[in-house]
Amino acid sequence: MNGAAVSYADLALAGALLLVNGIISVAFGLRLERSLAIAAVRMVVQLAAVGFALKFVFAQASPVWTALLAVAMVVFAGLELARHDGNRLRGWLVHGLGSGTLLLVGGAATLYALFVVVGPEPWHSPRYALPILGMVLGNVLTSVSLALQTLGDGVARERAAIDARLALGASRFAAFRGVLRRSLRTAATPLLNTMAVAGVVTLPDMMAGQLLAGADPAEAAKSQIMILFVVSAASALGALVAALGSVLLLTDRRHRLRLERLRALAREGA
Repeated sequence: MNGAAVSYADLALAGALLLVNGIISVAFGLRLERSLAIAAVRMVVQLAAVGFALKFVFAQASPVWTALLAVAMVVFAGLELARHDGNRLRGWLVHGLGSGTLLLVGGAATLYALFVVVGPEPWHSPRYALPILGMVLGNVLTSVSLALQTLGDGVARERAAIDARLALGASRFAAFRGVLRRSLRTAATPLLNTMAVAGVVTLPDMMAGQLLAGADPAEAAKSQIMILFVVSAASALGALVAALGSVLLLTDRRHRLRLERLRALAREGA
């Protein structure tokens, strides 16, 4: 059973719905029209390019091409994390931490899913490896970004209290305990909400896509459950690595606060 094909006319009709966003922005003076247009064009170009790239890689069925596209996905995820406007923690050290976390956690979770859970033949089949990696990276990116943003806000707000704990002899992780707890809880919230309403209120993207493509509903449900289990663990681990790494970057070996290492916080704390 094949899903219904989507024509360019269908895409145009769906795209016309963006006028709703534009009208709301103009009516309430949100000034989001330009950002909305740029985001829409960027989305179309990116998805079209990825579609052609995946078609080529699927045809090659080569581990080299699969690995190259996977690396490109990790690189772009790291760049997206670095340009996130809400993060106070900035600089090359934080960029390296975020990109390294995405590579380590995203790669480990994807390999676990391929070798232990799915077991495709061959294991590097791009039809399995790349979609799983994409879903894992998307969720880990969200969790890491929220963890860094919450931790940065907490440090900026509680700098004096953290300094006092360190001066009284607390270790760096003990001094940051409250901020760490809030950052990890915040990072976990989106995925917890997704899992809580999956199947009852919403059909998650992967399952909905499979159903639209004509897949068996029971098989689509099992695939979605598997992915949610994998990305939940990966997101939690990614947030933990990013948060603990940020504490190490914000302190030195003598357990002193070193906000000058990060220019955004250094300017605020000056």
